[in-house]
Amino acid sequence: VQLQASGGGLVQPGGSLRLSCTASGFALDDYNIGWFRQAPEKEREGVSCISDSTGTTYYADSVKGRFTISRDVAKNTVYLQMSSLKPEDTAVYYCATVVVHCVEATIRNRGFGSWGQGTLVTVSS
Repeated sequence: VQLQASGGGLVQPGGSLRLSCTASGFALDDYNIGWFRQAPEKEREGVSCISDSTGTTYYADSVKGRFTISRDVAKNTVYLQMSSLKPEDTAVYYCATVVVHCVEATIRNRGFGSWGQGTLVTVSS
């Protein structure tokens, strides 16, 4: 199981970015897939999750209404569309398999299984 996040960069406050998560060796819709972020000197934070069978989406309160998770089964890719970005969104973002219910990942920040290299998002003017 290999996952790769991409699409990060420098963006001004209020701007948007779309992150992509691609997989090698398995179909992303066979798993719950989540995004978490890690900022310097802060605890890991679960951000969003999409369930395997129904595609139901879940969000942490800190990003609800601003971030949208989606997937393209044909491309075997999961996306995280981020809008109205704030400086506090600055972090390295990772996509991961989620081995528990998505609620556990986004609310209780647990259950992340495998993940690969993250992508840095910097929100600054």
